Amino acid sequence: MNVYLRIGNNRTFALNQAVLLYQDGSRAFATLHEVKHRGHETPYLCAGQSVTTGFLETLAKGLGARMGAEVLPEYVLARTPELVAWWSRAQRRVLFFGEENAEAKHLNGKMYPHPGLVFMIHGRELFVRALGGDCRPRATTRLKNAPYWNTDANGRVCLGSMRVPGETKVGSLSGWENAYFASEFTHPSGAVRLTSHPRGFLGLWSSLAAGKRNFPVKFLADSKQTLQEFLERRGEG
Repeated sequence: MNVYLRIGNNRTFALNQAVLLYQDGSRAFATLHEVKHRGHETPYLCAGQSVTTGFLETLAKGLGARMGAEVLPEYVLARTPELVAWWSRAQRRVLFFGEENAEAKHLNGKMYPHPGLVFMIHGRELFVRALGGDCRPRATTRLKNAPYWNTDANGRVCLGSMRVPGETKVGSLSGWENAYFASEFTHPSGAVRLTSHPRGFLGLWSSLAAGKRNFPVKFLADSKQTLQEFLERRGEG
């Protein structure tokens, strides 16, 4: 029996090779097998061989995981086919709050100082953490929780109706960052400590509405993650 996969009207894919995955707990290995066809009989697998890095690269390209070469600017921290991460210096930005909370409504649309930030896009999800300093973080730099609503304990942003770019290339990163701050912060996302300020989240931003020049990083809550852990966990607890 011949097995075919047809996609569209002008390409026909025939079963040619098979990958078998063997697992024992957290350990695994894979073997590659040629597929033989015998007339109208069921196809069978030939003896296997170890899967090579070259084969995986070819497979990834065939599955659409090809990524063109990009010149990475200084602010990009990491780039893979699955994710891109970058950092942004401490600066003043306008902050928008939803009208659901009466106290937050009075803070809406004002200019505030913000801490240095680390952003990450994984797939089509946006994540953000804060920095305790204002220099390019290293793999071992300990990150802080971003002091913003709509952001959960893992740094994942609730995109809602946020208008984010259609691409995740390096050239689109400023668009993602701008979309984040152009959206309204409306609610806390789960059980996450956004700040250690004695008057809580709204107390923190109320104090900053008075025109302070710098964000008080002493009120940032510890995320219990280094930059390396943040990138490796990719939003997992």
